[in-house]
Amino acid sequence: MLKTQLNKLITLCKDKNAWLALIAGCALTFAYAPFGLWPLTFICFAIAAYVTEQPTPKQAAKYGFLFGFGWFALGISWVHVSIAQFGGLPILLSLLAMALLCAYLAIYPALAFAFATRYGKNHWQRLALLISGFAITEYLRGTLLTGFPWLSFGYTLTDSPFNSLAPWIGEFGLTLACIAIGYTGYWLVRFKYYKGVALTLIPFVLLYLFSLNNTDTRYSGQQLKTLLVQGNIAQSLRWAPEQFWPTMSKYQDMTRPNWADVDLVVWPEAAIPEIEDYAFDYLINLDKAAAFNNTALITGIPDYQFDTRNVYNSLIVLGKQQREDSEGHYRYLHRNRYQKHQLLPIGEFVPFEDLLRPLAPLFDLPMSSFSRGDAVQNNLVANGIHVLPAICYEIAFSELVRGNYTQESDILFTVSNDAWFGDSHGPHQHMQIARMRALELQRPLVRVTNNGISGVFDPISGQQLTIPQFTSDILSTELKLISGHSFFSKHGHTPVWLFVGLLLILVLLSNAKSYFTSKMEKAFF
Repeated sequence: MLKTQLNKLITLCKDKNAWLALIAGCALTFAYAPFGLWPLTFICFAIAAYVTEQPTPKQAAKYGFLFGFGWFALGISWVHVSIAQFGGLPILLSLLAMALLCAYLAIYPALAFAFATRYGKNHWQRLALLISGFAITEYLRGTLLTGFPWLSFGYTLTDSPFNSLAPWIGEFGLTLACIAIGYTGYWLVRFKYYKGVALTLIPFVLLYLFSLNNTDTRYSGQQLKTLLVQGNIAQSLRWAPEQFWPTMSKYQDMTRPNWADVDLVVWPEAAIPEIEDYAFDYLINLDKAAAFNNTALITGIPDYQFDTRNVYNSLIVLGKQQREDSEGHYRYLHRNRYQKHQLLPIGEFVPFEDLLRPLAPLFDLPMSSFSRGDAVQNNLVANGIHVLPAICYEIAFSELVRGNYTQESDILFTVSNDAWFGDSHGPHQHMQIARMRALELQRPLVRVTNNGISGVFDPISGQQLTIPQFTSDILSTELKLISGHSFFSKHGHTPVWLFVGLLLILVLLSNAKSYFTSKMEKAFF
């Protein structure tokens, strides 16, 4: 048995297509932030289309799996930083954990390629099935086992000319556009089928030209003076009880000289590490200071509710809620708050915790027993501004964020603590994902984190201002507010799913026609 497996491994190592698939997957990392070589997405997918054009679904799945493994192994290598530094696992076990995670994620593209090979009878059918197959598998990747929708292809186009499509078809639609363009590139290079390429790309070109003249959203003429405070607290100190007061004092001291100059002050996720009930006096003083200076403060804070024993990763508003307020209205459990819904596995909740927590520090991190807030919650209201919130990992869930968008939402606000991932490309990808949400919804983005990347982004001009990573600093800026509502904010992914359904119907009808034609020929001839 062992000899057989070794022979298979040797054969795989000699397989040119296997190496092409793995290298193409790894190269995809450079299409995302911070590298931004977005045309690589089309090239890498074209290579994947080439190596997965196999006679059997099993062979297509093998090369699709290798492509996916490379895609995630290098693309989310930043996860290993947190496992190695804070997980308490030996290096071999931490690498094994990463390999298992990447292997799991690679199953999804493998299934998409196998699906297209199994049911695609010609090139146009294979393209249609790759688009629809990836739509289904990417949806499942973002849903099953709480979901991990990181590194979808569409994010690579955040800073490309194609980002004008985001308010219409969202990142999900852009992902399918990447597949169509990549496959037609392969089609063109290998088969010189110009007519097929033209017929495939014309709808995307027309939609792109139409999107350039989008007049549904525009500047409202209002501006919001905003102060972002980045404390840069070492991760090893964040949950040490003796460091709670120094951390809270630091944020207060960084904010105090700037109260009077801004409409809104924002602090990061759990900037106040003390649980809310215990921090009551501190919060009351902050509430009074913000209201006295005619402003509002939004901060992250953990909330342990003693009666239910539920603990929430929360955002609360201090100071003025409405512009006409002359004083703050903070009280414990006031309704102007947001409780995180999409919790991070291991980091914020541990499945099978009775079994896993004793095994290693990785499964027993501080503050890893959060409860889940509602999926749909009211926007925060701060100084008359309606704030659409998302905490950390939630910003990667497009439909969750859109589900909390309202006709009154003025800005998109997200907080995080990316200190877990050090000086890796993870925080850059996180900021890129947040900017894609702003493009989809056409609302200014305010993102504040513990140690970066904190900043603001204007989805109309594309202008971004940030605080340098790994520094204690502030950013005071004026945001131009936007009126009107994007097509995506009103319809979400529904139009894209209708397009996917149409493709599947066309393939089904084509195959049915071929089947009955074949039966008729056999019957009469």
